[in-house]
Amino acid sequence: QVHLVESGGASVQSGGSLRLSCKVSEVTYNDYCLAWFRQAPGKEREGVAARDTDGTSSVADSVKARFSISQDHRFTTLFLQMNGLKPEDAAMYYCAAGRGNECTAYYRSRSTYFNIWGQGTQVTVSS
Repeated sequence: QVHLVESGGASVQSGGSLRLSCKVSEVTYNDYCLAWFRQAPGKEREGVAARDTDGTSSVADSVKARFSISQDHRFTTLFLQMNGLKPEDAAMYYCAAGRGNECTAYYRSRSTYFNIWGQGTQVTVSS
């Protein structure tokens, strides 16, 4: 059973940076692709970034200039680097896994593709 554990969320001031981590366990690295989602109170969950098993990555246009996604060389940890944080970035951030290699194709439009979710890590941004 694939297990995802997020960490790195914190309270920061506007303009600050955070790096979120998602520890991935019990998975063969090329069986699942990964993505980051976020959900703010009263808003729909949205895909933020994704990474396929072949290394293809995608970041949502709304945050592309400030966020980046990466993975360690052993494929055990997924990262989301967030720079220039704004109050509108405040949300619970989730790591999710989808079986196959279509995370970058679906993270913005089909969250049901992702069948394994972490518990989330909270990001708060004060102005």
